[in-house]
Amino acid sequence: MYRELRRYGRMINLGEQTMDGWQLIEQAAALAERGEAVALATVVWRQGPSSGQLGSRAVITESGEVHGWIGGACSEPSVIRQARAVIAEEAPRLLLLGTTDKFGDAIPEGMTVVPIACQSEGALEVYIEPVLPAPHLVVVGRSPMTHALAELAGVLGWRADRLDWTTFSAADANERSMVVVATQGHGDEDAIEQAVAARPAYLGLVGSRKRGAAVLGYLAERGVARGELDLVRVPAGLDLGKTSHAEIAVAILAELVQLRAARKLRARERAAGRPRADTGRAEPGESAAVGSVALDPVCGMTVTAGPAGRPLEHEGVTYYFCCAGCRAQFESSPAPHVGASRSARVGQAAARPLSASRSARVGQAAARPLGKRRDADQQ
Repeated sequence: MYRELRRYGRMINLGEQTMDGWQLIEQAAALAERGEAVALATVVWRQGPSSGQLGSRAVITESGEVHGWIGGACSEPSVIRQARAVIAEEAPRLLLLGTTDKFGDAIPEGMTVVPIACQSEGALEVYIEPVLPAPHLVVVGRSPMTHALAELAGVLGWRADRLDWTTFSAADANERSMVVVATQGHGDEDAIEQAVAARPAYLGLVGSRKRGAAVLGYLAERGVARGELDLVRVPAGLDLGKTSHAEIAVAILAELVQLRAARKLRARERAAGRPRADTGRAEPGESAAVGSVALDPVCGMTVTAGPAGRPLEHEGVTYYFCCAGCRAQFESSPAPHVGASRSARVGQAAARPLSASRSARVGQAAARPLGKRRDADQQ
């Protein structure tokens, strides 16, 4: 069935994009230039009724803020959640959103299927790609090595700032930055303390292990958290033996390239920004982070946990809904929707790429009428 539906769609032709679409691309690039990571989502296929049109685009930030239009209340929360994962993993995804009855066969390997229980008959394919800022390197110090390191980073297209320890502060870096302190005994402690406060993705000190132990020990005595100090790399860079100033710069840059390629620089950031798991409910009084998700207990759709999710408290538990109709239905008769079995059953519909065997099993599901249709704008 999916193959037949797909035949009626077409991939977007970039030459036919509206100015609004191009403006969103420019906005994504501008945000990345300012150091913000975002995702660009584009509808590349649709099957109506659906408010998402071919070429519809949206820029989605790490916090879940949406600029543009990708679809209605059924699809948008799922796209936001997937976009945040794309930013965190720095890898694109192709989504297929709709009811599982539509995904009969021939789903391409690697496509992420997102079952949504919206009662319209629409379906969407959405391509989400990360738009990431250039890597940011902060070099603290005045030695010839610091000049060489900043210049080499520029050759790679990185944004490199070289600062003296007297002017460097935590405000000069952030959680995406890589900071190399090469002050050679001139303000080492102050520079490391400021860098630790910025909680960068990487922090290295150029110097011997003995000197590093003395600097970190002093900061620990001053009350700097040991857990943060343990993340400081001493000495910074790969061990290439006895090297010149320029070669030390190469060794440091090589280590940074290696760590980035292995995706070992953003562990702390991902842990801090990981979306909450789908539970279907949030405890009363719990602070729902922007972009966190819950499941509508009536239709099973993924929705935003927060004021936009039309919260309703029932027997000490707060539930969230995709629309006023689901909320009213739950409010008039909550018992059928509260059971744990319902929550568990819906929870198993978490989005994940379909393997060939699972695609075949899904394809065996018999088509059935969807009953009362919801407004297409919900899709």
